[in-house]
Amino acid sequence: MKKLIILLALGLLTQSVQAQLFSRERLSNLETRDAKFLTWGYFLGFNSYDFKIEYNGELGNANTDVIVSPTTGFNVGLIGDMRINKYLNLRLEPGLYFTQRNLFFPRIGDEIDALREVESTYIHLPLLLKFSTKRLNNWKPFVVGGVSTSLNLSSNERNPEDNSLGQFRTSRITNYFELGFGVDIYLYFFKFTPSIRGVFATSNELVPDNNPLSEYTSNLSTINSRGMFINFTFQ
Repeated sequence: MKKLIILLALGLLTQSVQAQLFSRERLSNLETRDAKFLTWGYFLGFNSYDFKIEYNGELGNANTDVIVSPTTGFNVGLIGDMRINKYLNLRLEPGLYFTQRNLFFPRIGDEIDALREVESTYIHLPLLLKFSTKRLNNWKPFVVGGVSTSLNLSSNERNPEDNSLGQFRTSRITNYFELGFGVDIYLYFFKFTPSIRGVFATSNELVPDNNPLSEYTSNLSTINSRGMFINFTFQ
């Protein structure tokens, strides 16, 4: 599913760019849009979150390593864009991100007990710098990077129940850095922007079980979220 979404997004990008480059019509849409100091918009998109896991002691043991199975989630949010100069913009993109990761613990004998479904609902707050090229006809590629933080409304960090009662807990607050690319496409009435962005957590999200000898968390050192966003922006 994730590969299909990526292929569809890349296909849309390629088709749009080709249409702009090779179309005989050279009318410029929204010529003054980028001259505004502040602009607003919204985005819809998809996400795929994973966990990078570090272990205590020996690594690479198939009998103890946790298997992470990501799923495809959904994003929705708002955009505030501040123009710094012709090629540089500062962006705030608060959004709501829904996702799920399935964790399988091979060291647990019972198949049902070995599976933990980690559902996450993030309030995601990124502050980004957008570096754009010169506009060519009705399209303009860019790269974007920055830092972000998120509040996980489904973290269970303060839940006294742990894996012994079926609850895998993670921290409520997570910090990230982000890097991505996309292209602004200037349509007649609005600017449409497909983009792809990677996010990488810099803080440990593991909340150990109450029992220090827990079969689920005793051999885990850190877990860090990694994610990929495919967003479609309308401004």
